[in-house]
Amino acid sequence: MKGNDGIVRCGWANGHTLLTGYHDREWGVPLFGENRVFEMFSLDCFQAGLSWLTILKKREAFLQAFDLFEIDRVAGFPDRKIEELLGNPGIIRNRLKIPAVISNARLAQEVRKEFGSFSTYIWTFSNGKTIRNHWTNQQEIPATSAVSDAMSRDMVKRGFKFAGSAICYAFMQSIGMVNDHLVSCFRYRELAR
Repeated sequence: MKGNDGIVRCGWANGHTLLTGYHDREWGVPLFGENRVFEMFSLDCFQAGLSWLTILKKREAFLQAFDLFEIDRVAGFPDRKIEELLGNPGIIRNRLKIPAVISNARLAQEVRKEFGSFSTYIWTFSNGKTIRNHWTNQQEIPATSAVSDAMSRDMVKRGFKFAGSAICYAFMQSIGMVNDHLVSCFRYRELAR
């Protein structure tokens, strides 16, 4: 769908400048930095039941509140930090999601012992490669896949919270494990190089 700027991109990205910027610069771009991968997983956890635009509007506050989602720092948050975060109006103040992110950081440390990094663990589900789909319209894009099902099963087994298959699939899209840009979108061709 052509945006106001005349650029053809995925239709969902034309509704708000934050969505457009995220789509044009980040969505579907392979991301391997451990803390950035953990950031995107955490933001996808916070998105559960909400819109991505809501998360993007609060992203800077999340980055500040969660020390840039540096795994070791978040894993070291004491219990009193949960109450502090619940009082932070800049973020999603959810009594389940905030402790889940802290717990997930501790589990990411455990995964690191086995795989070398949280990022390496996550990327094993796609054999370290981007899955390139060829969608022509938004309705074709699934909410889950066999890969997100496998990731979810393994993460839940390890104790990760907010790791259902739909969250895992959105996470895969956000870190470029899957290229779900429509074939007509300018980013599809750029990311296929």
